[in-house]
Amino acid sequence: MKDGFVKVACVTPDLKVADCTYNSEQIISYLKNAYEKGVKVCVFPELSITGYTCGDLFFQTSLLEAAKTALKKIIESSENYEMIFAVGLPFAHKGKIYNCAAICCKGKLLGLVPKKHIPNYSEFYEARHFTPGIPKGSADFFGTSVHIGTDCVFKCTDMQDFILGAEVCEDLWVSDSPSVNLVKQGATLIINLSASNEIIGKADYRRTIIRAESGSLLCVYAYANAGIGESTTDTVYSGHSIISENGALSAESKMFEHGIITFDADLKKINTERSRSNTFQNDEQTPENPFLEIEFSLSPETIKLDNYISPAPFVPGNPSELSERCDEIFKLQAVGLMTRLRHTGCKNAVIGLSGGLDSTLALIVTVRAFQMLDLDAKGITAVTMPCFGTTDRTYTNACRLAEAYGTELREINIKESVRSHFKDIGHDESIHDVTYENGQARERTQVLMDIANQCGGMVIGTGDLSELALGWATYNGDHMSMYAVNASIPKTLVRYLVAYEAECSNKPLKSIFEDILETPVSPELLPPDENGSISQKTEDLVGPYELHDFFLFYMLRYGFSPSKIYRMALKAFSQTYEPAVILKWEKIFYRRFFSQQFKRSCLPDGPKVGTVTLSPRSDFRMPSDASAKVWLDELENL
Repeated sequence: MKDGFVKVACVTPDLKVADCTYNSEQIISYLKNAYEKGVKVCVFPELSITGYTCGDLFFQTSLLEAAKTALKKIIESSENYEMIFAVGLPFAHKGKIYNCAAICCKGKLLGLVPKKHIPNYSEFYEARHFTPGIPKGSADFFGTSVHIGTDCVFKCTDMQDFILGAEVCEDLWVSDSPSVNLVKQGATLIINLSASNEIIGKADYRRTIIRAESGSLLCVYAYANAGIGESTTDTVYSGHSIISENGALSAESKMFEHGIITFDADLKKINTERSRSNTFQNDEQTPENPFLEIEFSLSPETIKLDNYISPAPFVPGNPSELSERCDEIFKLQAVGLMTRLRHTGCKNAVIGLSGGLDSTLALIVTVRAFQMLDLDAKGITAVTMPCFGTTDRTYTNACRLAEAYGTELREINIKESVRSHFKDIGHDESIHDVTYENGQARERTQVLMDIANQCGGMVIGTGDLSELALGWATYNGDHMSMYAVNASIPKTLVRYLVAYEAECSNKPLKSIFEDILETPVSPELLPPDENGSISQKTEDLVGPYELHDFFLFYMLRYGFSPSKIYRMALKAFSQTYEPAVILKWEKIFYRRFFSQQFKRSCLPDGPKVGTVTLSPRSDFRMPSDASAKVWLDELENL
C-alpha cells in the first residue's frame, strides 16, 4: 500500500439461490484468487451468501443459521490473508432481519453494516423481509460481540489515507445516501454490495450515478453487483460491477459474466483532492454525531501496479474523446482571445511566426478568434524574423502558413539589428553563449511590440505550459506578450491540437501542418548544421517533453512526491526509457521548475484551459526563491 495505492476488487461469483454451502465455496475460491493478485479490498454482491432472490425463504431460521455458519467458514478460511473484504448476508438481530454487509479482516468479523434504505416499489419488495438499518448496536456472532449499525467507518492503522465506508445497493440510489456522511467521517473508499437487476438503459444510468457519487464525494466507489445464478422468476441480473475513482470510470466488468475486476485505487490522491477543495465537508466527531471508527491492520507492502498509466496524462486516451477535447480547447483559447480583443476594441493582432508548433497553434487560435468577431484575417500580421539559426524549412513553412490563412505576412531579417546590438554591448558574435541566443529572442519581441504599436494591434504570445514549467523562455523575450493563448497548453497537447487542425483542413493547408509536425522542436538560435538543418534541438538540451509533462501533471495536479511520480513513470514509460534516464530528467525537471519561478511570477494574461496551469494570479503561487532541496533529496535517496 505504498504511495497510497490500494488494490480493490469487485467480484461477481457463480451462485445457487439458498445454497449457502455452494455460495461460500465460491466466495472462498475468489478470495484466494484475489489474495494471489495482491488485492487488499475485496467486495462481493448484496446477500451473496444466500442469494438476493430468496423471497420468503429469508423467514426460514435454517437459511439464516446456514448463512451465519457459512460466514464463519469464509472468515476462518481467509485468516492468513492480508485483506479486508465484504460479503452480504441476512442477519437476524433482536427479532428483526437485516440485509447486511459483513466486513471481515484476517480471521475476524469487524462489523455488520445493515442496509439503511429498503426499497419496496416496482419489482422490489424488501420491506416484506428486512428492517431498515439501525445507527449502531451490538450483535452476537458465535459468542463474540460485534458492532452492527450504519454509523461506522473502518480505519486502517497502517495507512492514514485508507478509511473504508460501506453501504448496500439502494443506499446509493437515494438523495440522502449514507456515503455522504461516511466521507464526512473521512472515508476515502466507499464499497457497495448490490443486487441491481438489469432492464433496458439501466447500465448507462448505473455508470452515471456511480461516477457522479464518486466525483461529488471525492472518493473511490467500488460497486459489486449480483449476476447469473440469481432467480429469474421475474428479474435478470447481469453482474455489472463498477469501480470509479473521483468521477472516472476506472474499472468495469463485462455484463452477464462471472468474475473479478481490480483497480489500483490511489487513496492518497483522494485526500490530496480533498485538501485542495475548501468546500469539501469533513465533520469532526461530536457527542451529537458519534460515528464509530473500527480499526484494522494490513501490512503496508508495495503492491504491483496493474493499472494502465498513460504516458500522456494531458491527452485523452480515447480517439473519439480526443477530437471532441481538441475542439473544446480551441474554443476556450479562441473565446479568451476574442473577449480580450473585443474588450480593448482591438481589431489587429501581431504574431511572431517561426514555422514551429507553438506559433502555429497561436496562429490557428487567432484566426478562429477573428472569425468569431467577423474580422478579416488581413488584420493578423504574421511576422517572420529570420536570423542566425533560421532554417529554410521553418522559414518556408511560416510563409506558406501565413499565406494559406490569408494573413498579412511581414518578413524582417533581424541579423543586422542583432549585430548592431552586439556591437553596442561589446559581444563577440562568434561566441555562441546565452547572450548570443537571448539577444535574438529579445530583438524579436521588440520588433513585435513596435509593429503592434504601429497597427494598433495586440501581440499574441506563443509560449506553452511546458516551456513555462522548465523556464525554457527568454526573460522579457518570447516570455512576454499582450495575451498568451498557449499559456496552459502543454507541449504534448500542442502536437495533438495541430494534428487535429490538420485533419480538419484542406489538402494544401494539411500538408503544411504535417511538415511542421515532423520538424524537430527548436528555438533556432544557433546556426544550422552543415546540411542546413536544425542543429539546436530542445529535447536534447532539457529532456523529452513527454517526461516533463508527466512530471508536471502529477506534481501540480495531485501534489505527488517525486518518488511516487518516478514509480508511476517507470510503469508508464517501461517500453520507452530506462529507469536511469527517467530519474536523470526528473531531477532536471525539479531543478529547473524551482529555479525558474521568477519567469512565471510576471506572466501575461492567458486563458486557463485544463486543470494544471501556472498563472500566478489563479492556480499556482510560489516564491521565486523557494528551495528544491526536499524534492531533490528524495530523488537522490531512491
